[in-house]
Amino acid sequence: MRTSIISRRSVLAAGAAAAAVAAVGFNAMEADAAVAVATAKTGKAAPGGGTAKALVLYDTTGDYGWLGEVYATQTANLSSHFGSWTAAPVAGYKSGDLKNYTAVIYLGSTYDEPLPAAFLADVIASTKPVIWVRDNVWQLSKVDGFAAKYGFTSGLYDFADVAGVTYKGRGLTRSDDNKSGLMNLSVTDPAKVSTLAVATRADGTTLPWAVRSGNLTYVSEIPFSYVTHDDRYLIFADLLFDALGPNTAERHRALIRIEDVGPDADPDDLRAIADYLSSVKVPFSVAVYPRYRDPKGVNNSGVAEDYTLAKKPLVVAALKYMQAKGGTLLMHGYTHQYGAVNNPYDGTSGNDFEFFTAHVDDADRVIYDGPVKEDSIAWATSRMITSGALFLATGLGSPKIFEFPHYAASPADYQAVHNLFGKRYDRGLYFPGVLTGGKYDYTRQFGQFFPYAVRDVYGSAVIPENIGNVEPTAYNTHPVRLPSDVIASAERNLVVRDGVASCFYHHYLGTDYLKELVAGIVKAGYSFVSAESMLNG
Repeated sequence: MRTSIISRRSVLAAGAAAAAVAAVGFNAMEADAAVAVATAKTGKAAPGGGTAKALVLYDTTGDYGWLGEVYATQTANLSSHFGSWTAAPVAGYKSGDLKNYTAVIYLGSTYDEPLPAAFLADVIASTKPVIWVRDNVWQLSKVDGFAAKYGFTSGLYDFADVAGVTYKGRGLTRSDDNKSGLMNLSVTDPAKVSTLAVATRADGTTLPWAVRSGNLTYVSEIPFSYVTHDDRYLIFADLLFDALGPNTAERHRALIRIEDVGPDADPDDLRAIADYLSSVKVPFSVAVYPRYRDPKGVNNSGVAEDYTLAKKPLVVAALKYMQAKGGTLLMHGYTHQYGAVNNPYDGTSGNDFEFFTAHVDDADRVIYDGPVKEDSIAWATSRMITSGALFLATGLGSPKIFEFPHYAASPADYQAVHNLFGKRYDRGLYFPGVLTGGKYDYTRQFGQFFPYAVRDVYGSAVIPENIGNVEPTAYNTHPVRLPSDVIASAERNLVVRDGVASCFYHHYLGTDYLKELVAGIVKAGYSFVSAESMLNG
């Protein structure tokens, strides 16, 4: 059985170590004249996004100053759902900058980062929404009038183990590996302070995870570390609605994508899936790579294989059948593997990375090594154009949306997709450099999933995939994941008021798991929609 999703979960694990995004897609990023802040970058709204303008401020000092850029990147990606954004180091803030924006989000990642007095004064004086995350709230609480206005002051960090966080009556997870602690504020006037989310310690006692007083929302920790499908990260994603889209109506949509379909697929499996999804009126997407390669003959008794869709008319006919039944074909790379090397498994299509290199270490973990040796915008563009020509030659039409194999690519590859498609359906892999204009740091890559459509820092619109997939076999330190687990993730995602439950499914698993999955997501309260509808808001 193929192990074709390992890297996607590894992308989430990489998020625990964190890093930032690379500077590409500058047509969607430009200097912001409204803010007198050096190195400020701006991004445009996602398709269907609102008109809000978010100011994202981040720390830069100390040995871990690079983390500020990491967290700002993730916040900017999420903020695009609501409108445009500007991200800049808080050190460059000037008096009055805040007034040009709908709301400000400050990410306190460096303990005792020197905050400009003008920033602290503007926060206290403003009536606009302010989201303050983790560190340096003690600097804000020392400003005259703070305690009287907001009813709380800074407290101490609580480093007790936390079993989970409750929000809107639903329990969300927090990794046992996260030992960073939570700020336990000192509340001086309970009448002024509302607790939005509650963290539960391992011993059953609780403390606030997020509170609000007036226009100020305080989040007690960085929500981007050690993130999983079911994580308290979803709380932060929803809190942004209060600041940037307060009139958003409750709505819950679902998406499903049939994954890793190549020329070697079983046509009968494809037709059966199309028949079922059509019968329950579920639109779906199909991720297709048009060339199959097994350069070492791993699946053919040592004899190499290399063929395209043109050599498999029954597969082409099945794909056309899927289109007729409501399926939309996506381009899932060209060969879904790289060269004749193990990258990281066996060199065969559907198993290996195509646009990034990786290996499996002694602890059975997939380790990302960096871009392929030929990597460039021109190289990636050539593969995508060649792939598209094969779609056209077989009468399948030209895909309008791209998905990177295993969700892994370099900034140059993302730029190629942005130039050719402008739309992706995946999770992003990001690197330090985009907000600072510095050299890309491939040792600190991190992945991010989205509970709603965004336009990420690479400039492309991103259709989300956020609750994973069914995987009946454990692999690479990851446990079995059955339909009930994916459905549970969908249920937790209901805390996002206009969020989606977007999953993918491998065609070779048959339809039994698929039927259980779809029925469970519908029962949870979601309505299935097409990928294209996400691009229309």
